[in-house]
Amino acid sequence: MRILILSLAAALLAGSAEAQALRDFCAERPGKATPPCIVDKGHLMLEVGLADAVFERGSGTHEDTYGFAATELRFGLSKWVEIGAEWTPAIVEHNRGEASRSGVGDAVLDLKAALTNPDEDGLAISAQGFVTAPTATHGQGAGGWTGGVRLPISAPLGPSTDFGLAPEVDVARDAAGGGTHLAWAGAIGVSHGFGPMTLGVELWGQIDDDPADRTYEASADLTAAYAVGDNAQLDAGVSLGLNRATPDVEVYAGIARRF
Repeated sequence: MRILILSLAAALLAGSAEAQALRDFCAERPGKATPPCIVDKGHLMLEVGLADAVFERGSGTHEDTYGFAATELRFGLSKWVEIGAEWTPAIVEHNRGEASRSGVGDAVLDLKAALTNPDEDGLAISAQGFVTAPTATHGQGAGGWTGGVRLPISAPLGPSTDFGLAPEVDVARDAAGGGTHLAWAGAIGVSHGFGPMTLGVELWGQIDDDPADRTYEASADLTAAYAVGDNAQLDAGVSLGLNRATPDVEVYAGIARRF
């Protein structure tokens, strides 16, 4: 009996030590600046966008787009590498004067590898490649296979304050169809923790080099995340378009949970 009790105690202590050894909770949401953190080996991160609303107004246009239950799964393959998959099961578009249409989104698969030790503090850099499969309802996705690479970077600026940067190069579909072109994007941001609450501000921009018409988009983003214990968070954000080519306002809310 004494051996059994000691064995159970040792197992509990080992489990506690393993739990304490997990890295700080780090979801990819909210915001556009993808963090370089890697999910712990053998663990799963579930991130769900409960609702996302995009409002675009312009000369003769009045378009609202709603996404629901956008789900991302991230799984730690090793200390250095994670894989991910993302899909939106419900998208509703409404244009003034037209009937609303609904459908599903494209599926995204990605692989992220740490270029610096993910268990050490300080500067963190990762490389992430992704591919988008054309699973969306006609007219609600990219219209074909696309992909890209990004280089997530983060560094501490002071107590509870972090800097993030995520340059990106994409292979995008031509608006006219039948071909692809390059697009460049980047997000830069600063976040600060106030106990369980983390607030952030980001700037995002994109140059889409479509052969028919090169476009420039830019936005300012405000984010908030509230930690629920060590393995979950609630989050929300708002994105404000900074030029005519960018949707005027986007608001969203979601959750994330580590298993």
